[in-house]
This record gives sequence, C-alpha cells and structure tokens, in this order.
Amino acid sequence: QVQLVESGGGLVQAGESLRLSCAASGSIASIDVMGWHRQAPGKQRELVAGFITGGNIIYADSVKGRFTISRDKANNTVYLQMNSLKPEDTAVYYCAAAVHSRVYWGQGTQVTVSS
Repeated sequence: QVQLVESGGGLVQAGESLRLSCAASGSIASIDVMGWHRQAPGKQRELVAGFITGGNIIYADSVKGRFTISRDKANNTVYLQMNSLKPEDTAVYYCAAAVHSRVYWGQGTQVTVSS
C-alpha cells in the first residue's frame, strides 16, 4: 500500500508560480514510477510530469520549459514547480505512484489560474 498526500494548490494569476508537494508513505521502496497528472473540468486526466524507469523524466508538451518535477528521497516527497502559469493550467492536480502495475492516487489539489 502507498499513501499519497498532495499540497500546495491555490489561486494565482497568469504568469505566477506555484509549487506542489506530494508526500508518500507506506511501501515506498516498491514504487516503480511516480508523477503528476491533472484533470480539468470536462477533460480526461492527463500526465503532466513523471519519473519513469531508469530515472528518466517525462513532461507533457504543454508544460515543457515551465514545469519542473523533482524529488527529495530522504523525505519521500515529489515536487512540481510550476512557473509561468496559464489559465489553461487550471485543473485538479493528482500525484500518482505505480507499484507492480497498480496505480495509487492522492486526493488531488486544485490549481486555478486567473487571466
């Protein structure tokens, strides 16, 4: 079992920044991949950024150059630094971790970007 708790969402204006945090607990050593997804109203959930096998990092094209994913292994925390936010970044952001093909999700944190 893996538990994920997100924090750091909020309401900002276009061009501003936010940093999201995801604290993981439980079977941390069993996590294969981990990352951030988001879901905007009326849209499907999409991958934003993630650590994949081999320690590589992937980003959605829409956030490349603006968002940065990082992790603090000592504190079992993954971060998403979001700069130059746009109204189209408005969504609920979810942290996710995969363990042996099972995906665990956090409760989500709302990010709202006003124009």
